[in-house]
Amino acid sequence: MKKKFFAVFALFAFLETSGCARTPQSGRIKVRLAVGGQNQMVYLPTTLTEELGFYKAEGVDVELQDFAGGSKALQALVGGSADVVSGFYDHTIQMAAEGRELVAFVTMLRFPGLVFVTAPQKAGEIVKIEDMKGRVAGVTTAGSSSQMLMTYLLQRHGVPVDSVSVTAIGSAATAIAAIERAKVDAGMLADPAFTLVMKRNPSARVLADFRTAAGVQDAIGAHAYPASVLYAPRAWVDAHRDVTARLARAVRRTLEWMQTHTPEEIAAKTPPSLRGEDEGLYVDALRSSMPMFSPDGVMTPDGAEAVHKLLAGSMDKVRGATINLSNTYTNEFINGR
Repeated sequence: MKKKFFAVFALFAFLETSGCARTPQSGRIKVRLAVGGQNQMVYLPTTLTEELGFYKAEGVDVELQDFAGGSKALQALVGGSADVVSGFYDHTIQMAAEGRELVAFVTMLRFPGLVFVTAPQKAGEIVKIEDMKGRVAGVTTAGSSSQMLMTYLLQRHGVPVDSVSVTAIGSAATAIAAIERAKVDAGMLADPAFTLVMKRNPSARVLADFRTAAGVQDAIGAHAYPASVLYAPRAWVDAHRDVTARLARAVRRTLEWMQTHTPEEIAAKTPPSLRGEDEGLYVDALRSSMPMFSPDGVMTPDGAEAVHKLLAGSMDKVRGATINLSNTYTNEFINGR
């Protein structure tokens, strides 16, 4: 599976320098931004920045491209159909292990925001991670960050990774259906899908909660684990420094706005297609997930190291590679204000 995931990057060296920010006749800058699943709350700041008008305030027209998962968004970047990705930071480290330089330039999430939860029908049989041996686990897509986290969880609890069958369940409706119909024994969910599942199935059991500092500490023994970021090839960032700074300022402004507004006010600015028909449920999900959002967009060295440690523990290529973490992210643009 991993070989299939990385095969798409064979032409990366050529493609990373071929993308460019486009300037339409209006004089505004256009950027194609691939999102690893707009219906997942972990990527909410990317969409909210558009809804609040902050991209346009920076003179940038952003084309948001929605994908089924972070690995799919990364493939779009590599394939040349996107300029920037709203995805998980760990992809920059994975690619560094392959000799490909991606750089994260604004951090949206301090914690992954995912929850590893059982199907309600399996809650009596699976009460801890160790009980996943011989079971079926759901992740968003093959090679996704959700799979990396789950792999590390299994290893940390002494469960042979090859003893667990992994299947892609997507996000939102497909993930909810997979959990509620017990097509998987347990799966990684992001809000608002997780909150909906628990509302309808209170017997479902949470095995790991990555939405808060306490949950991350309990699950992987780290104080922080930066997740959703904006990243792009180093060559693109170097060639479009002004555009990168504009994007960073726009998203930071959103993160600061979120810290000073209530979940109800944030939900009101979220597109109806993302918050769903039950606005109250979406507000509840937001309230539970607010701790995961970064207040300032800054990446911390210990957070980056925590991600590297987890990946090195679950991926041979990362474990065997010499990686300079300072090359996988920068706070230059977020601090430039």
